[in-house]
Amino acid sequence: MGVSSAWSADLEEILKRGQLIVAVKDDVKPLGFSDQKGELQGLEIDLARRLAEELLGDSQAVILQPVSNRQRLQMVIDGEVDLAIARVTITASRNRLVDFSPYYYLDGTGLVIKQSYLGGLQGLSQGKIAVLKSSSTIAQIRADFPQAELIGVQSYQEALRLLENNTVDAFAGDNSVLAGWVQDYPSYRQLPIRLSGEALGVVMPKGIQYASLRDRVNRAIIRWQKSGWLKERATFWGLP
Repeated sequence: MGVSSAWSADLEEILKRGQLIVAVKDDVKPLGFSDQKGELQGLEIDLARRLAEELLGDSQAVILQPVSNRQRLQMVIDGEVDLAIARVTITASRNRLVDFSPYYYLDGTGLVIKQSYLGGLQGLSQGKIAVLKSSSTIAQIRADFPQAELIGVQSYQEALRLLENNTVDAFAGDNSVLAGWVQDYPSYRQLPIRLSGEALGVVMPKGIQYASLRDRVNRAIIRWQKSGWLKERATFWGLP
């Protein structure tokens, strides 16, 4: 069954269909990404499969639909997928459009430095920190490092070049994304800090007809928080 011919549904329809349709990311290591074999992997992929097992008794009974950031909410609103687990931060404005589960990972602003950097956080307070232009990270870094010089970059690759030639001392970004970055570039390390809290949640459709689905998802997430499964999977994927 292709995604184009299957619509988002309440719990009863999902059970009849026998498959859960979930929007995911395929380019955000280690949350959701394609490995060298083209297979989707990551914390959010694990969560999608665990929810399929929870609802349908089969972790493989799931259609994983890669989406762009702009599509994440809209595909749930339009009924093209049942859920989205695609690095979506829970916010009040988004909560007016869709419902969210309890958070499955607490993301936030973090920092990457060279393995050889010896200055630590104290050194960064007077150092040069690269940040993505127009990102929310800028305000957070200004608040935590008011004396630091911020250098705007257009991409992670540009930040890598600046770090490599010692133009900047550190690069600030989202911890979840930085975790995948340092896995690809082991000459850098991620500082064990979270300068802000951004809760990532499962996106679910609003409407009374979806109440049973939301209840099952919410209770499962809470249970996996308490059991330590979510923390164990985050650790497995190298997330701080």
